Amino acid sequence: MGRTQFFSSLAFAAGLASSAAFAGAAYENVKVEAGKTLFDAECHRCHADNSSDPSYGPTLIGIIGRHAGTVADYEYSETLANAPIVWTPAALRAWMEDNQGFMPGTKMRHVGITDRTVQDFILSYLATLKN
Repeated sequence: MGRTQFFSSLAFAAGLASSAAFAGAAYENVKVEAGKTLFDAECHRCHADNSSDPSYGPTLIGIIGRHAGTVADYEYSETLANAPIVWTPAALRAWMEDNQGFMPGTKMRHVGITDRTVQDFILSYLATLKN
């Protein structure tokens, strides 16, 4: 391969990588938008995703990485207030699927979001909710 061909191939590969990165970012944006729509349908009736929006349940702003039962001014069940867990994507997925099975004794009614794609989209949206 000559020098010109090499640089042409390198430019082509860089273009593909850039397109893949753009496609990846576009897909992530679609997941977040779908997650917002699903959040609004499944979670928003009880949980806020906006600091100026009062809600029945604890806010989910900053949920990923937060210790369970730690939102100020929310009265958690004893079970959740004393739970030794951090809300990771895996813990949130288990909670969405079967919160009573994941942590019996909490006061949240069972939601049962069992579709992993729906869970993925909601998790993508929750990841954007930062304090």
